[in-house]
Amino acid sequence: MPNRKLIPDVIKDQQLVCLPPEASVQDAALLMAERRVAALLVTQDRPKGGRSLKGIFTERDLAARVVAVGRDPAATRLAEVMTASPDTLGPDAHAYEALELMERHHYRHLPVTADGESDGTVMGIVSIRDLFAVVRAHLEDEIRDREAFIFGSNYSASAPP
Repeated sequence: MPNRKLIPDVIKDQQLVCLPPEASVQDAALLMAERRVAALLVTQDRPKGGRSLKGIFTERDLAARVVAVGRDPAATRLAEVMTASPDTLGPDAHAYEALELMERHHYRHLPVTADGESDGTVMGIVSIRDLFAVVRAHLEDEIRDREAFIFGSNYSASAPP
């Protein structure tokens, strides 16, 4: 996992799932279900292009801040229940930095902004699932390297004896 940057090593060709702060929670839930994602970014279009991050809305927010307290999803705006000014990382941050931050604060999703600032221009979102894939690939590479060292370069665990 060393030296793997969030963009382009972890996040590639990502289609952002975003809504403005005035969108309803119901709109967010429908979009999240349609796109099969557990979080979306709450953004505002910038006059000169790009999107400014305002917050993040996750399944946890939906459960704890809407359903559990009996709010009407159709009448509740994202601005009322999103996590405003979330922690972010910049695109040059390494995967281990994201993993460390997510572990420390118990996040499953972390926005990536151009400058790493919470109100910066949105570039993507990294999930714990994305980072799991990076860790898994790294461990598989480590195992292959060790097998080659121990048994010789022609050895493969999948090859018949």
